[in-house]
Amino acid sequence: MLLFTSLGQSAYAEEHERKLTEVREAIERGARFLYKNQNPAGWWSSSEIPALTALALVALEMSEVAKLDAKYGSERRRALDFIAGSAKPDGSIHRGQLVNYNTACSLMALSLADEPRFRSLILKARAYIADSQIDLGEKDKMDDYHDGGVGYNSKYDHWDLNNTLMAIEAMRMSELALRRPDKPDQPLESDLDWKALEHFLASCQNLPERSNNPSLSSSAEDRGGFIYHPGESKAGEVVDEQTRRLALRSYGSISYAGMMSFAYARVGSDDERVKAVIDWLGRNYTIEENPGMGSEGVYYYYHLMAKALKAQGVATLEGPKENK
Repeated sequence: MLLFTSLGQSAYAEEHERKLTEVREAIERGARFLYKNQNPAGWWSSSEIPALTALALVALEMSEVAKLDAKYGSERRRALDFIAGSAKPDGSIHRGQLVNYNTACSLMALSLADEPRFRSLILKARAYIADSQIDLGEKDKMDDYHDGGVGYNSKYDHWDLNNTLMAIEAMRMSELALRRPDKPDQPLESDLDWKALEHFLASCQNLPERSNNPSLSSSAEDRGGFIYHPGESKAGEVVDEQTRRLALRSYGSISYAGMMSFAYARVGSDDERVKAVIDWLGRNYTIEENPGMGSEGVYYYYHLMAKALKAQGVATLEGPKENK
């Protein structure tokens, strides 16, 4: 029996290592592809949307392919210079459109670059994003269910959970880049209102007892999941069986975005709100599609699934019929 157990463990370890090798090789192929397909001016995909170049840089920085980073150092510098050259005096980083989205993605890339020359740009971009957080009605009072969110463009233009996630991810990354090792708890000059962010998350999570948003669903099928923004779900709407109002349906990718947002807000997996979204994600677990959306956004769903589960320290999801 001990022999068979030992052989089984050895086979598992070998298979695990083989898969890790495949993943590392795939990452290296992807990184090499990006470097070889960069525009000579330093950007990827479009010179009008710095976010695309920033996201490529973030992927490269986090892929940990040191030998390629050394080989393609000039390409990396050109990309960073392109992003820095897109910065505006008010702290935003863009080329005329999707201001907040471009600024957030660019802030991530500059923060991960870990170069002192970008410190002033990082500080100004943080201040811009912090100022773009929605605060309707009375100032500093959470009297509207949109308060606390962030949108694509200006302060009052289309706030939603995806853009909010990008903004808070950028703020946390830049926080790590700016904090001094000898003063890790020192407050930073500009920051989001994290309590207001939790208010916005409540407005987007189908737990109607936690928000005054009348569009949230009280259906057991939707409970715990998230919607795109307080007035819209990409998964559509139904007539709520309790309130008889139109209610917004939960769906997969945005629910992982909500789970990830809680992690950045330092709301852990022992909190009832996080437990609720984990429960919804378990009940709707699949890797065949983006739950509620079919094939639409399925790779974004995979991306957020991996990040959110890791961020919240969730190793398994309890699915229907005790599947994991």
